[in-house]
Amino acid sequence: MNLRRLASDRRRLTAYWSATAVQVAAVALDVKFLREASKFSLMPLLLSWTRSRQAHPLLQAALLASAAGDLLLETRFELAGIAAFAAAHACYLAFFAGRSTARDWRVLAAYAALWAALIAALSPGLGNQRLPVAAYALLLTATAVVSRWHSPRAGLGGLLFLISDALIAYRMSGRDFHGRSALTMSTYAAGQYFLTSSRTPERRPRTP
Repeated sequence: MNLRRLASDRRRLTAYWSATAVQVAAVALDVKFLREASKFSLMPLLLSWTRSRQAHPLLQAALLASAAGDLLLETRFELAGIAAFAAAHACYLAFFAGRSTARDWRVLAAYAALWAALIAALSPGLGNQRLPVAAYALLLTATAVVSRWHSPRAGLGGLLFLISDALIAYRMSGRDFHGRSALTMSTYAAGQYFLTSSRTPERRPRTP
């Protein structure tokens, strides 16, 4: 095993989780500069780690699209930001759908029920955003399903990503609670990690 490369991989991952900790703290304390700087660094740092670990191009593309979505949403280009995240989920769907070996239809039924319950609960407060949110939530739910079909680790990532965006939709519906923003970012960062690390190949010892 190349110990220097392994150490580099660990430093990249440590940088990602450090930026996540700063982001969650900055959101909780409402420190604008730290909030924006750490948020914009999250996906590039995770992308750097996945590239060093030779992750599949579709997973890297999902992180690139997510990085664009973070930037666009933070700069108030909301429709473009949502489109970027939709592209990220399309990449995840393309990756996991072709590699799912255990297609348990009970998982599909459970997530379908969860999607219906979320939309029914949030729709009254969403107004004219009801249909776009329902469509995007359906895409999120599809990612959660196919990632769970792939592996429990990937499925955890899909679930956390769904929870993160459900918390955003909760705010959009006119409701909120203390700590929601910090919880949104922590589940987002963890979800992206579990999704993109689920098929990261382990490094093998080099033969002389």
